[in-house]
Amino acid sequence: TYKKYPEIGILLPAMGYGDEQIKDLETTINKVPCDAVVIGTPIDLRRIVDIKKPAVRVSYDLQEIGKPDIADILKGLKF
Repeated sequence: TYKKYPEIGILLPAMGYGDEQIKDLETTINKVPCDAVVIGTPIDLRRIVDIKKPAVRVSYDLQEIGKPDIADILKGLKF
């Protein structure tokens, strides 16, 4: 995922939920030196990953106000 979307920077992608990907994600999360994990995925990762540090799940909605809007921003990215 990092190779496909290098612009995500320091964010940890949670794409692919096969057994191997889940184990890799768990290992990576638990090795990262951080105070807390912010979970912004469609599912609560704590149900399938043993996160050994404080974690909180967040949800969000996008409200576009003015320009550039999301369509303008996405036009400049390669997918």
